[in-house]
Amino acid sequence: MSDLKSDSKNLPNRPGIYFFKDKGGEVIYIGKARSLKDRVKSYFLPTSDAKIKKILSETEEIDFILTDSAKEAAFLENNFIRQHQPKFNLRLKDDKSFPYLKLTLQEKFPAIYLTRRVEEDGAKYFGPFSPARQARNTIHLSAKYFGVRTCQESVPGKRKRPCLDYDLKLCSAPCVEYISESDYRKSIKNVLLFLEGKTEKLLKILKKKMQEAAAHQEFEQAAHWRDIIRTIEEIKAKPKLISVGMENKDIFGYSRENKNVALYVFFMRKGKVIESEDIFFQEKKDIADKEILSNYLKKLYKHRKNMPDKILLPFAPEEKDRILKKVSNLRGEKIEIIVPRKGKNKKLVDFASSNAEILLRKKYEGLAPLIEIKKIFNLKSIPERIEGFDISNIGGEESVGSLVVFENGRPQKNDYRKYKIKTVAGPNDVASLQEVIRRRYKRILEEKKDFPDLILVDGGKGQLNAARGALEELGVGNLPVVSLAKKEEIIFAPDRKKGISLERTSPALKLFQNIRDEAHRFAISFHRLRREKRSFESRLDNIPGLGKKRKAALLDKYKDLKEIKKAAPEDLAKIIGTKATQALISELNNL
Repeated sequence: MSDLKSDSKNLPNRPGIYFFKDKGGEVIYIGKARSLKDRVKSYFLPTSDAKIKKILSETEEIDFILTDSAKEAAFLENNFIRQHQPKFNLRLKDDKSFPYLKLTLQEKFPAIYLTRRVEEDGAKYFGPFSPARQARNTIHLSAKYFGVRTCQESVPGKRKRPCLDYDLKLCSAPCVEYISESDYRKSIKNVLLFLEGKTEKLLKILKKKMQEAAAHQEFEQAAHWRDIIRTIEEIKAKPKLISVGMENKDIFGYSRENKNVALYVFFMRKGKVIESEDIFFQEKKDIADKEILSNYLKKLYKHRKNMPDKILLPFAPEEKDRILKKVSNLRGEKIEIIVPRKGKNKKLVDFASSNAEILLRKKYEGLAPLIEIKKIFNLKSIPERIEGFDISNIGGEESVGSLVVFENGRPQKNDYRKYKIKTVAGPNDVASLQEVIRRRYKRILEEKKDFPDLILVDGGKGQLNAARGALEELGVGNLPVVSLAKKEEIIFAPDRKKGISLERTSPALKLFQNIRDEAHRFAISFHRLRREKRSFESRLDNIPGLGKKRKAALLDKYKDLKEIKKAAPEDLAKIIGTKATQALISELNNL
Protein backbone atom coordinates (compact mmCIF):
# COMPACT_ATOMS: atom_id res chain seq x y z
CA MET A 1 0.00 0.00 0.00
CA SER A 2 2.82 2.40 0.89
CA ASP A 3 4.43 1.76 -2.54
CA LEU A 4 1.16 2.59 -4.30
CA LYS A 5 0.72 5.73 -2.22
CA SER A 6 4.25 6.80 -3.09
CA ASP A 7 3.63 6.05 -6.79
CA SER A 8 0.50 8.20 -6.80
CA LYS A 9 2.56 11.26 -5.82
CA ASN A 10 4.69 10.81 -8.94
CA LEU A 11 1.81 10.78 -11.41
CA PRO A 12 1.55 13.67 -13.90
CA ASN A 13 -0.62 16.66 -13.01
CA ARG A 14 -2.46 16.25 -16.33
CA PRO A 15 -5.77 14.84 -17.60
CA GLY A 16 -6.05 11.14 -18.38
CA ILE A 17 -7.45 7.80 -17.32
CA TYR A 18 -6.01 5.53 -14.63
CA PHE A 19 -6.11 1.77 -14.14
CA PHE A 20 -6.02 -0.17 -10.87
CA LYS A 21 -4.60 -3.66 -11.58
CA ASP A 22 -4.49 -6.75 -9.35
CA LYS A 23 -1.49 -9.04 -8.81
CA GLY A 24 -2.32 -10.93 -12.00
CA GLY A 25 -2.22 -7.72 -14.05
CA GLU A 26 -5.99 -7.73 -14.59
CA VAL A 27 -7.71 -4.31 -14.66
CA ILE A 28 -10.14 -4.12 -11.71
CA TYR A 29 -11.06 -0.41 -11.90
CA ILE A 30 -10.78 2.42 -14.45
CA GLY A 31 -11.33 6.11 -13.75
CA LYS A 32 -10.86 9.49 -15.43
CA ALA A 33 -9.31 12.66 -14.04
CA ARG A 34 -8.57 16.31 -14.78
CA SER A 35 -5.38 15.75 -12.78
CA LEU A 36 -4.16 12.15 -12.52
CA LYS A 37 -1.94 13.04 -9.58
CA ASP A 38 -4.67 14.70 -7.48
CA ARG A 39 -7.35 12.12 -8.29
CA VAL A 40 -5.29 9.00 -7.56
CA LYS A 41 -3.78 10.54 -4.41
CA SER A 42 -7.31 11.04 -3.07
CA TYR A 43 -7.80 7.25 -2.87
CA PHE A 44 -5.19 7.10 -0.11
CA LEU A 45 -6.86 9.65 2.17
CA PRO A 46 -8.67 8.31 5.29
CA THR A 47 -12.10 7.06 4.22
CA SER A 48 -15.01 4.93 5.36
CA ASP A 49 -15.94 4.05 1.76
CA ALA A 50 -15.97 0.23 1.65
CA LYS A 51 -15.62 0.15 -2.14
CA ILE A 52 -12.42 2.22 -2.14
CA LYS A 53 -10.96 0.05 0.64
CA LYS A 54 -11.77 -3.10 -1.34
CA ILE A 55 -10.24 -1.71 -4.55
CA LEU A 56 -7.02 -0.76 -2.75
CA SER A 57 -6.83 -4.13 -0.97
CA GLU A 58 -6.74 -5.90 -4.35
CA THR A 59 -4.52 -3.41 -6.20
CA GLU A 60 -0.89 -4.22 -6.92
CA GLU A 61 -0.19 -1.66 -9.65
CA ILE A 62 -1.53 1.68 -10.88
CA ASP A 63 -1.15 2.54 -14.57
CA PHE A 64 -2.39 5.49 -16.64
CA ILE A 65 -2.84 7.01 -20.11
CA LEU A 66 -2.45 10.74 -20.70
CA THR A 67 -5.02 12.73 -22.69
CA ASP A 68 -5.13 16.36 -23.85
CA SER A 69 -8.32 17.20 -21.95
CA ALA A 70 -10.73 15.96 -19.30
CA LYS A 71 -13.34 15.49 -22.03
CA GLU A 72 -10.98 13.27 -24.01
CA ALA A 73 -10.39 11.28 -20.80
CA ALA A 74 -14.14 10.76 -20.40
CA PHE A 75 -14.43 9.30 -23.91
CA LEU A 76 -11.39 7.06 -23.42
CA GLU A 77 -12.62 5.86 -20.02
CA ASN A 78 -15.92 4.87 -21.63
CA ASN A 79 -14.17 2.84 -24.35
CA PHE A 80 -11.77 1.05 -22.01
CA ILE A 81 -14.47 0.14 -19.46
CA ARG A 82 -16.48 -1.51 -22.24
CA GLN A 83 -13.39 -3.38 -23.40
CA HIS A 84 -12.05 -4.54 -20.00
CA GLN A 85 -15.34 -4.80 -18.04
CA PRO A 86 -13.57 -4.13 -14.67
CA LYS A 87 -15.41 -5.66 -11.74
CA PHE A 88 -15.47 -2.45 -9.67
CA ASN A 89 -16.86 -0.24 -12.48
CA LEU A 90 -20.61 -0.48 -12.01
CA ARG A 91 -21.53 2.07 -14.70
CA LEU A 92 -20.74 2.31 -18.41
CA LYS A 93 -20.81 -1.49 -18.82
CA ASP A 94 -24.08 -1.51 -20.76
CA ASP A 95 -24.59 -0.57 -24.40
CA LYS A 96 -25.44 3.06 -23.64
CA SER A 97 -22.84 5.36 -25.13
CA PHE A 98 -22.10 9.05 -25.57
CA PRO A 99 -24.55 10.79 -27.96
CA TYR A 100 -23.77 11.62 -31.58
CA LEU A 101 -25.57 13.81 -34.10
CA LYS A 102 -26.93 12.11 -37.18
CA LEU A 103 -27.48 14.14 -40.38
CA THR A 104 -29.43 11.93 -42.79
CA LEU A 105 -27.71 12.94 -46.03
CA GLN A 106 -29.06 9.83 -47.76
CA GLU A 107 -32.55 11.34 -47.62
CA LYS A 108 -34.02 13.85 -50.07
CA PHE A 109 -34.61 16.36 -47.25
CA PRO A 110 -32.01 15.47 -44.56
CA ALA A 111 -32.90 15.75 -40.85
CA ILE A 112 -30.67 16.12 -37.82
CA TYR A 113 -31.26 14.33 -34.55
CA LEU A 114 -29.52 12.68 -31.59
CA THR A 115 -28.39 9.03 -31.68
CA ARG A 116 -26.15 6.80 -29.60
CA ARG A 117 -25.06 4.48 -32.37
CA VAL A 118 -22.94 5.10 -35.49
CA GLU A 119 -23.95 2.99 -38.47
CA GLU A 120 -22.83 2.65 -42.08
CA ASP A 121 -26.11 3.87 -43.57
CA GLY A 122 -25.10 6.84 -45.72
CA ALA A 123 -25.77 9.40 -42.98
CA LYS A 124 -23.14 11.81 -41.67
CA TYR A 125 -22.31 11.54 -37.97
CA PHE A 126 -20.77 14.11 -35.63
CA GLY A 127 -19.52 13.72 -32.09
CA PRO A 128 -19.43 12.18 -29.61
CA PHE A 129 -20.70 14.87 -27.21
CA SER A 130 -20.20 15.19 -23.49
CA PRO A 131 -22.34 16.28 -21.74
CA ALA A 132 -25.41 15.37 -23.81
CA ARG A 133 -26.80 18.93 -23.61
CA GLN A 134 -24.06 20.02 -26.03
CA ALA A 135 -25.59 17.70 -28.64
CA ARG A 136 -29.07 19.10 -27.95
CA ASN A 137 -27.77 22.70 -28.17
CA THR A 138 -26.17 21.87 -31.50
CA ILE A 139 -29.45 20.48 -32.86
CA HIS A 140 -31.19 23.66 -31.69
CA LEU A 141 -28.60 25.86 -33.45
CA SER A 142 -28.89 23.82 -36.65
CA ALA A 143 -32.66 24.28 -36.65
CA LYS A 144 -32.59 27.97 -35.64
CA TYR A 145 -29.95 29.24 -38.06
CA PHE A 146 -30.27 26.83 -40.98
CA GLY A 147 -33.88 25.65 -40.86
CA VAL A 148 -32.88 21.97 -40.79
CA ARG A 149 -35.72 19.71 -39.70
CA THR A 150 -35.23 17.78 -36.44
CA CYS A 151 -38.09 15.28 -36.86
CA GLN A 152 -38.01 11.78 -38.31
CA GLU A 153 -41.21 12.13 -40.36
CA SER A 154 -41.29 11.17 -44.03
CA VAL A 155 -40.93 14.12 -46.42
CA PRO A 156 -43.06 15.03 -48.24
CA GLY A 157 -45.65 13.75 -45.81
CA LYS A 158 -49.40 13.88 -45.32
CA ARG A 159 -49.38 17.14 -43.37
CA LYS A 160 -51.48 20.01 -44.67
CA ARG A 161 -49.81 22.60 -42.46
CA PRO A 162 -46.40 22.73 -40.71
CA CYS A 163 -45.88 21.84 -37.04
CA LEU A 164 -45.07 24.21 -34.18
CA ASP A 165 -41.32 24.19 -35.02
CA TYR A 166 -42.07 26.26 -38.12
CA ASP A 167 -43.95 28.87 -36.08
CA LEU A 168 -41.02 29.02 -33.64
CA LYS A 169 -38.67 29.53 -36.61
CA LEU A 170 -36.91 26.24 -35.90
CA CYS A 171 -37.68 24.56 -39.25
CA SER A 172 -38.14 25.53 -42.91
CA ALA A 173 -41.08 23.07 -43.25
CA PRO A 174 -40.00 20.88 -46.20
CA CYS A 175 -42.80 18.48 -45.18
CA VAL A 176 -45.39 20.88 -46.68
CA GLU A 177 -43.06 22.07 -49.44
CA TYR A 178 -42.49 25.58 -47.99
CA ILE A 179 -38.90 25.27 -49.26
CA SER A 180 -37.58 23.78 -52.50
CA GLU A 181 -35.17 20.86 -52.54
CA SER A 182 -32.35 22.99 -54.01
CA ASP A 183 -32.72 25.72 -51.37
CA TYR A 184 -32.92 23.12 -48.62
CA ARG A 185 -29.71 21.50 -49.90
CA LYS A 186 -27.96 24.89 -49.70
CA SER A 187 -28.97 25.04 -46.03
CA ILE A 188 -27.55 21.53 -45.57
CA LYS A 189 -24.20 22.66 -47.07
CA ASN A 190 -24.09 25.52 -44.56
CA VAL A 191 -24.99 23.32 -41.61
CA LEU A 192 -22.21 20.92 -42.64
CA LEU A 193 -19.71 23.80 -42.44
CA PHE A 194 -21.10 24.58 -38.98
CA LEU A 195 -20.92 20.99 -37.75
CA GLU A 196 -17.43 20.52 -39.18
CA GLY A 197 -16.20 23.47 -37.12
CA LYS A 198 -15.84 26.02 -39.95
CA THR A 199 -17.68 28.62 -37.91
CA GLU A 200 -15.57 31.81 -37.87
CA LYS A 201 -18.23 33.98 -39.56
CA LEU A 202 -21.07 32.60 -37.41
CA LEU A 203 -19.07 33.19 -34.22
CA LYS A 204 -18.48 36.84 -35.13
CA ILE A 205 -22.24 37.39 -35.61
CA LEU A 206 -23.09 35.68 -32.30
CA LYS A 207 -20.41 37.54 -30.34
CA LYS A 208 -21.74 40.83 -31.67
CA LYS A 209 -25.28 39.86 -30.57
CA MET A 210 -23.98 38.94 -27.11
CA GLN A 211 -22.18 42.28 -26.74
CA GLU A 212 -25.26 44.23 -27.91
CA ALA A 213 -27.50 42.38 -25.44
CA ALA A 214 -25.06 43.08 -22.60
CA ALA A 215 -24.86 46.77 -23.60
CA HIS A 216 -28.67 47.00 -23.37
CA GLN A 217 -28.53 45.20 -19.99
CA GLU A 218 -30.42 42.24 -21.46
CA PHE A 219 -28.29 39.89 -19.41
CA GLU A 220 -30.41 36.77 -19.87
CA GLN A 221 -30.23 37.16 -23.63
CA ALA A 222 -26.48 37.84 -23.42
CA ALA A 223 -26.03 34.66 -21.38
CA HIS A 224 -28.05 32.77 -24.01
CA TRP A 225 -25.70 33.90 -26.79
CA ARG A 226 -22.68 33.16 -24.58
CA ASP A 227 -23.84 29.55 -24.09
CA ILE A 228 -24.38 29.09 -27.82
CA ILE A 229 -20.88 30.48 -28.54
CA ARG A 230 -19.40 28.01 -26.05
CA THR A 231 -21.27 25.15 -27.72
CA ILE A 232 -19.88 26.12 -31.13
CA GLU A 233 -16.33 26.36 -29.76
CA GLU A 234 -16.70 22.96 -28.11
CA ILE A 235 -17.89 21.48 -31.42
CA LYS A 236 -14.63 22.71 -32.97
CA ALA A 237 -12.61 20.84 -30.30
CA LYS A 238 -13.23 17.37 -31.74
CA PRO A 239 -12.08 14.29 -29.81
CA LYS A 240 -9.06 12.57 -31.34
CA LEU A 241 -9.66 9.13 -29.89
CA ILE A 242 -13.14 8.58 -31.31
CA SER A 243 -13.93 8.88 -35.01
CA VAL A 244 -17.28 8.70 -36.73
CA GLY A 245 -15.45 7.36 -39.79
CA MET A 246 -15.49 3.84 -38.26
CA GLU A 247 -11.75 3.49 -39.00
CA ASN A 248 -9.55 0.59 -37.92
CA LYS A 249 -6.13 2.04 -37.12
CA ASP A 250 -3.08 1.09 -35.08
CA ILE A 251 -1.41 4.27 -33.80
CA PHE A 252 2.25 4.11 -32.76
CA GLY A 253 4.22 6.42 -30.51
CA TYR A 254 7.99 6.26 -30.00
CA SER A 255 10.47 7.74 -27.54
CA ARG A 256 14.15 7.00 -26.96
CA GLU A 257 16.95 8.19 -24.70
CA ASN A 258 20.33 6.60 -25.36
CA LYS A 259 19.70 2.83 -25.16
CA ASN A 260 16.34 3.16 -23.38
CA VAL A 261 13.39 2.75 -25.75
CA ALA A 262 9.63 3.14 -25.16
CA LEU A 263 6.82 2.35 -27.60
CA TYR A 264 3.11 3.03 -27.09
CA VAL A 265 0.39 1.65 -29.36
CA PHE A 266 -3.30 2.58 -29.44
CA PHE A 267 -5.64 0.21 -31.25
CA MET A 268 -8.65 1.98 -32.82
CA ARG A 269 -11.46 -0.30 -33.97
CA LYS A 270 -14.67 0.95 -35.60
CA GLY A 271 -13.63 4.50 -34.82
CA LYS A 272 -12.88 3.98 -31.10
CA VAL A 273 -9.60 3.49 -29.26
CA ILE A 274 -10.42 0.40 -27.22
CA GLU A 275 -7.01 -0.98 -26.27
CA SER A 276 -3.40 0.05 -25.75
CA GLU A 277 -0.05 -1.63 -25.37
CA ASP A 278 3.22 -0.28 -24.03
CA ILE A 279 6.73 -1.68 -24.15
CA PHE A 280 9.96 -0.50 -22.58
CA PHE A 281 13.37 -2.10 -23.11
CA GLN A 282 17.08 -1.38 -23.25
CA GLU A 283 18.97 -2.01 -26.45
CA LYS A 284 22.20 -3.88 -25.74
CA LYS A 285 23.88 -2.45 -28.82
CA ASP A 286 23.69 0.72 -30.87
CA ILE A 287 20.74 0.17 -33.25
CA ALA A 288 19.04 2.84 -35.38
CA ASP A 289 15.48 3.90 -34.54
CA LYS A 290 14.22 2.61 -37.90
CA GLU A 291 15.53 -0.87 -37.18
CA ILE A 292 14.06 -0.90 -33.64
CA LEU A 293 10.62 0.07 -34.96
CA SER A 294 10.89 -2.49 -37.75
CA ASN A 295 11.75 -5.29 -35.29
CA TYR A 296 8.80 -4.39 -33.06
CA LEU A 297 6.32 -4.28 -35.95
CA LYS A 298 7.42 -7.75 -37.11
CA LYS A 299 7.04 -9.14 -33.60
CA LEU A 300 3.66 -7.47 -32.94
CA TYR A 301 1.95 -8.56 -36.16
CA LYS A 302 3.38 -12.07 -36.23
CA HIS A 303 0.53 -13.50 -34.13
CA ARG A 304 -2.00 -10.65 -34.04
CA LYS A 305 -5.44 -11.64 -35.34
CA ASN A 306 -7.39 -8.35 -35.27
CA MET A 307 -5.60 -6.46 -38.04
CA PRO A 308 -6.14 -2.76 -38.89
CA ASP A 309 -6.81 -1.02 -42.22
CA LYS A 310 -4.08 1.52 -41.50
CA ILE A 311 -0.90 1.63 -39.41
CA LEU A 312 0.12 5.15 -38.33
CA LEU A 313 3.83 5.54 -37.52
CA PRO A 314 6.01 8.43 -36.26
CA PHE A 315 8.62 7.63 -38.94
CA ALA A 316 9.20 5.05 -41.65
CA PRO A 317 10.65 1.74 -40.40
CA GLU A 318 13.44 -0.18 -42.05
CA GLU A 319 12.13 -2.65 -44.66
CA LYS A 320 8.81 -0.79 -44.83
CA ASP A 321 7.71 -2.48 -48.08
CA ARG A 322 8.53 -5.94 -46.74
CA ILE A 323 6.56 -5.32 -43.53
CA LEU A 324 3.64 -3.90 -45.54
CA LYS A 325 3.53 -7.01 -47.72
CA LYS A 326 3.72 -9.30 -44.69
CA VAL A 327 0.91 -7.64 -42.67
CA SER A 328 -1.27 -7.34 -45.80
CA ASN A 329 -0.87 -11.08 -46.41
CA LEU A 330 -1.83 -11.82 -42.81
CA ARG A 331 -5.02 -9.75 -43.18
CA GLY A 332 -5.85 -10.97 -46.66
CA GLU A 333 -6.29 -7.38 -47.83
CA LYS A 334 -3.97 -4.46 -48.42
CA ILE A 335 -3.00 -2.47 -45.32
CA GLU A 336 -1.68 1.08 -45.50
CA ILE A 337 1.40 2.16 -43.55
CA ILE A 338 1.23 5.94 -43.10
CA VAL A 339 3.71 8.43 -41.65
CA PRO A 340 1.41 11.47 -41.26
CA ARG A 341 2.84 14.97 -41.54
CA LYS A 342 -0.29 16.93 -40.60
CA GLY A 343 -3.97 16.64 -39.79
CA LYS A 344 -5.85 14.33 -37.45
CA ASN A 345 -3.57 11.32 -38.03
CA LYS A 346 -0.51 13.41 -37.06
CA LYS A 347 -2.29 14.46 -33.86
CA LEU A 348 -2.99 10.80 -33.08
CA VAL A 349 0.68 9.82 -33.56
CA ASP A 350 1.81 12.79 -31.44
CA PHE A 351 -0.65 11.70 -28.75
CA ALA A 352 0.80 8.16 -28.74
CA SER A 353 4.36 9.53 -28.69
CA SER A 354 3.60 11.75 -25.68
CA ASN A 355 2.48 8.63 -23.79
CA ALA A 356 5.65 6.81 -24.92
CA GLU A 357 7.70 9.71 -23.58
CA ILE A 358 5.96 9.54 -20.19
CA LEU A 359 6.50 5.75 -20.12
CA LEU A 360 10.19 6.23 -20.86
CA ARG A 361 10.56 8.80 -18.08
CA LYS A 362 8.69 6.61 -15.58
CA LYS A 363 10.71 3.49 -16.39
CA TYR A 364 13.99 5.38 -16.51
CA GLU A 365 13.37 6.84 -13.05
CA GLY A 366 12.80 3.28 -11.81
CA LEU A 367 16.11 2.24 -13.38
CA ALA A 368 18.13 5.08 -11.81
CA PRO A 369 18.99 3.17 -8.58
CA LEU A 370 19.78 0.01 -10.57
CA ILE A 371 22.12 1.92 -12.87
CA GLU A 372 23.88 3.38 -9.82
CA ILE A 373 24.18 -0.09 -8.19
CA LYS A 374 25.67 -1.53 -11.40
CA LYS A 375 28.25 1.25 -11.47
CA ILE A 376 29.20 1.07 -7.77
CA PHE A 377 29.69 -2.71 -7.69
CA ASN A 378 31.02 -3.14 -11.25
CA LEU A 379 28.25 -5.57 -12.17
CA LYS A 380 28.08 -7.00 -15.69
CA SER A 381 24.52 -5.74 -16.18
CA ILE A 382 21.75 -3.84 -14.39
CA PRO A 383 20.51 -5.92 -11.42
CA GLU A 384 16.93 -6.33 -12.61
CA ARG A 385 16.18 -9.00 -9.98
CA ILE A 386 17.40 -8.51 -6.41
CA GLU A 387 16.65 -11.02 -3.62
CA GLY A 388 16.79 -9.80 -0.01
CA PHE A 389 17.10 -11.89 3.19
CA ASP A 390 16.52 -11.32 6.91
CA ILE A 391 16.31 -13.42 10.11
CA SER A 392 13.94 -12.87 13.03
CA ASN A 393 13.79 -14.44 16.52
CA ILE A 394 13.52 -13.53 20.19
CA GLY A 395 16.04 -15.29 22.40
CA GLY A 396 16.51 -17.90 19.69
CA GLU A 397 12.88 -19.05 19.92
CA GLU A 398 10.77 -19.55 16.80
CA SER A 399 13.65 -18.42 14.60
CA VAL A 400 12.54 -17.72 11.03
CA GLY A 401 13.97 -16.35 7.79
CA SER A 402 12.45 -14.31 5.01
CA LEU A 403 13.13 -13.85 1.31
CA VAL A 404 11.76 -10.86 -0.63
CA VAL A 405 12.15 -10.29 -4.36
CA PHE A 406 12.39 -6.96 -6.21
CA GLU A 407 12.33 -6.75 -10.01
CA ASN A 408 13.27 -3.45 -11.64
CA GLY A 409 13.00 -1.79 -8.25
CA ARG A 410 9.47 -3.11 -7.53
CA PRO A 411 8.44 -5.78 -4.99
CA GLN A 412 7.22 -9.08 -6.47
CA LYS A 413 5.15 -10.37 -3.55
CA ASN A 414 4.17 -13.60 -5.27
CA ASP A 415 7.85 -14.61 -5.13
CA TYR A 416 8.31 -13.94 -1.40
CA ARG A 417 9.20 -16.99 0.73
CA LYS A 418 9.19 -17.84 4.47
CA TYR A 419 11.60 -20.23 6.19
CA LYS A 420 11.42 -22.01 9.55
CA ILE A 421 14.95 -22.43 10.84
CA LYS A 422 15.60 -26.19 11.18
CA THR A 423 19.31 -26.75 11.87
CA VAL A 424 20.25 -23.90 14.22
CA ALA A 425 19.51 -23.83 17.94
CA GLY A 426 19.51 -20.57 19.89
CA PRO A 427 19.89 -16.95 18.79
CA ASN A 428 22.44 -17.39 15.98
CA ASP A 429 21.45 -15.03 13.16
CA VAL A 430 24.58 -15.69 11.12
CA ALA A 431 24.15 -19.48 11.06
CA SER A 432 20.41 -19.10 10.47
CA LEU A 433 21.06 -16.84 7.48
CA GLN A 434 23.50 -19.38 6.11
CA GLU A 435 20.85 -22.11 6.36
CA VAL A 436 18.25 -20.01 4.52
CA ILE A 437 20.69 -19.03 1.74
CA ARG A 438 21.74 -22.66 1.34
CA ARG A 439 18.15 -23.91 1.14
CA ARG A 440 17.07 -21.17 -1.27
CA TYR A 441 19.79 -21.64 -3.87
CA LYS A 442 19.99 -25.41 -3.58
CA ARG A 443 16.36 -25.44 -4.70
CA ILE A 444 17.10 -23.00 -7.51
CA LEU A 445 19.82 -25.37 -8.73
CA GLU A 446 17.53 -28.42 -8.48
CA GLU A 447 14.68 -26.73 -10.33
CA LYS A 448 17.07 -25.18 -12.88
CA LYS A 449 15.58 -21.71 -12.42
CA ASP A 450 17.29 -18.36 -12.99
CA PHE A 451 19.47 -16.90 -10.27
CA PRO A 452 19.04 -13.28 -9.15
CA ASP A 453 21.32 -10.54 -10.45
CA LEU A 454 22.16 -9.49 -6.87
CA ILE A 455 21.66 -10.81 -3.31
CA LEU A 456 21.18 -8.40 -0.39
CA VAL A 457 21.41 -9.62 3.22
CA ASP A 458 20.54 -7.67 6.35
CA GLY A 459 23.61 -7.19 8.53
CA GLY A 460 27.33 -6.52 8.46
CA LYS A 461 30.48 -8.43 7.56
CA GLY A 462 29.46 -11.56 9.49
CA GLN A 463 26.21 -11.94 7.56
CA LEU A 464 27.97 -11.17 4.26
CA ASN A 465 30.63 -13.86 4.87
CA ALA A 466 27.96 -16.37 5.94
CA ALA A 467 26.02 -15.80 2.73
CA ARG A 468 29.20 -16.11 0.60
CA GLY A 469 30.18 -19.32 2.40
CA ALA A 470 26.78 -20.92 1.72
CA LEU A 471 26.93 -19.91 -1.96
CA GLU A 472 30.48 -21.30 -2.35
CA GLU A 473 29.36 -24.62 -0.84
CA LEU A 474 26.78 -24.87 -3.61
CA GLY A 475 29.29 -23.94 -6.30
CA VAL A 476 27.70 -20.56 -7.07
CA GLY A 477 30.15 -18.33 -5.24
CA ASN A 478 30.27 -16.03 -8.27
CA LEU A 479 26.78 -14.67 -7.50
CA PRO A 480 27.02 -10.96 -6.50
CA VAL A 481 26.13 -10.50 -2.82
CA VAL A 482 26.19 -7.43 -0.54
CA SER A 483 25.01 -6.64 3.00
CA LEU A 484 23.49 -3.53 4.57
CA ALA A 485 24.20 -2.76 8.24
CA LYS A 486 21.23 -1.14 10.01
CA LYS A 487 22.71 1.55 12.28
CA GLU A 488 25.36 3.14 10.10
CA GLU A 489 23.68 2.17 6.79
CA ILE A 490 27.05 0.94 5.52
CA ILE A 491 27.07 -1.42 2.53
CA PHE A 492 29.58 -4.26 2.59
CA ALA A 493 30.73 -6.18 -0.48
CA PRO A 494 33.42 -8.85 -0.97
CA ASP A 495 35.82 -6.37 -2.57
CA ARG A 496 34.88 -3.48 -0.27
CA LYS A 497 36.00 -4.71 3.16
CA LYS A 498 35.82 -1.27 4.77
CA GLY A 499 32.28 -0.80 3.48
CA ILE A 500 30.66 1.94 1.41
CA SER A 501 28.80 4.92 2.82
CA LEU A 502 26.46 6.42 0.24
CA GLU A 503 24.78 9.82 0.41
CA ARG A 504 21.39 9.72 2.13
CA THR A 505 19.78 10.92 -1.10
CA SER A 506 21.38 8.13 -3.16
CA PRO A 507 18.75 6.21 -5.21
CA ALA A 508 20.81 3.02 -4.73
CA LEU A 509 20.82 3.39 -0.92
CA LYS A 510 17.08 4.12 -0.86
CA LEU A 511 16.36 0.97 -2.87
CA PHE A 512 18.61 -1.15 -0.61
CA GLN A 513 16.87 0.27 2.46
CA ASN A 514 13.48 -0.48 0.94
CA ILE A 515 14.46 -4.10 0.24
CA ARG A 516 16.06 -4.52 3.68
CA ASP A 517 13.02 -3.04 5.47
CA GLU A 518 10.61 -5.18 3.45
CA ALA A 519 12.58 -8.35 4.28
CA HIS A 520 12.58 -7.31 7.95
CA ARG A 521 8.83 -6.64 7.94
CA PHE A 522 8.12 -9.97 6.26
CA ALA A 523 10.34 -11.88 8.71
CA ILE A 524 8.83 -10.14 11.76
CA SER A 525 5.26 -10.88 10.63
CA PHE A 526 6.10 -14.57 10.13
CA HIS A 527 7.89 -14.74 13.49
CA ARG A 528 4.91 -13.15 15.24
CA LEU A 529 2.58 -15.65 13.58
CA ARG A 530 4.74 -18.56 14.76
CA ARG A 531 4.80 -17.26 18.33
CA GLU A 532 1.02 -16.80 18.37
CA LYS A 533 0.51 -20.32 17.05
CA ARG A 534 2.86 -21.76 19.65
CA SER A 535 1.01 -19.89 22.40
CA PHE A 536 -2.25 -21.17 20.94
CA GLU A 537 -0.95 -24.75 20.93
CA SER A 538 0.28 -24.54 24.53
CA ARG A 539 -3.16 -23.37 25.69
CA LEU A 540 -4.61 -26.60 24.32
CA ASP A 541 -2.18 -28.82 26.22
CA ASN A 542 -3.47 -30.92 29.14
CA ILE A 543 -7.16 -30.54 28.19
CA PRO A 544 -8.83 -33.92 28.92
CA GLY A 545 -9.67 -35.88 25.77
CA LEU A 546 -7.58 -33.60 23.53
CA GLY A 547 -4.72 -35.76 22.29
CA LYS A 548 -2.19 -35.09 19.54
CA LYS A 549 -4.46 -36.06 16.63
CA ARG A 550 -7.48 -34.10 17.84
CA LYS A 551 -5.28 -31.12 18.67
CA ALA A 552 -3.74 -31.22 15.15
CA ALA A 553 -7.23 -31.42 13.59
CA LEU A 554 -8.33 -28.41 15.65
CA LEU A 555 -5.24 -26.41 14.68
CA ASP A 556 -5.83 -27.25 11.04
CA LYS A 557 -9.37 -25.84 11.17
CA TYR A 558 -8.94 -22.76 13.42
CA LYS A 559 -6.16 -20.18 13.42
CA ASP A 560 -6.42 -18.97 17.04
CA LEU A 561 -8.37 -19.03 20.29
CA LYS A 562 -10.70 -16.26 19.13
CA GLU A 563 -11.88 -18.40 16.22
CA ILE A 564 -12.44 -21.40 18.53
CA LYS A 565 -14.45 -19.27 20.97
CA LYS A 566 -16.70 -18.10 18.11
CA ALA A 567 -17.20 -21.63 16.79
CA ALA A 568 -20.48 -23.46 17.48
CA PRO A 569 -20.12 -26.38 19.99
CA GLU A 570 -21.61 -28.80 17.46
CA ASP A 571 -18.93 -27.83 14.90
CA LEU A 572 -16.20 -28.43 17.48
CA ALA A 573 -17.77 -31.75 18.44
CA LYS A 574 -17.55 -32.97 14.84
CA ILE A 575 -13.77 -32.52 15.03
CA ILE A 576 -12.85 -33.58 18.59
CA GLY A 577 -15.97 -35.26 20.03
CA THR A 578 -18.56 -34.14 22.57
CA LYS A 579 -16.62 -34.78 25.82
CA ALA A 580 -13.45 -33.06 24.56
CA THR A 581 -15.57 -30.13 23.35
CA GLN A 582 -17.12 -29.69 26.81
CA ALA A 583 -13.64 -29.76 28.41
CA LEU A 584 -12.32 -27.28 25.83
CA ILE A 585 -15.20 -24.83 26.35
CA SER A 586 -14.79 -25.08 30.12
CA GLU A 587 -11.06 -24.31 29.78
CA LEU A 588 -11.68 -21.39 27.45
CA ASN A 589 -14.23 -19.91 29.88
CA ASN A 590 -11.56 -19.96 32.62
CA LEU A 591 -9.02 -18.06 30.49
